[in-house]
Amino acid sequence: MAKLTDLPNIGPHAEQQLAEVGVATPDDLLTMGAEQAWLKVQTIDPGVCLHMLYALEGAVQGIPKAHLDPARKQELKEFMNAHQPAAAAE
Repeated sequence: MAKLTDLPNIGPHAEQQLAEVGVATPDDLLTMGAEQAWLKVQTIDPGVCLHMLYALEGAVQGIPKAHLDPARKQELKEFMNAHQPAAAAE
């Protein structure tokens, strides 16, 4: 079975966090998408950052996060800003 760490940008820590929220395989992540996976991780780590969102999107696309399209990075940044926990928004 493929492991999440087989995907670009996903190291052991990210793999552990994803597993904690029910994202156990690359197929789980691909089906769910970066945004929904990031929201799930946010439930256990309210401080999860934009770089994790970029990493997840890169994993979904199969590319290093540094190679994400700038327009997609902007969309992800806007998504993160719109989904900050109440404590972080204050």
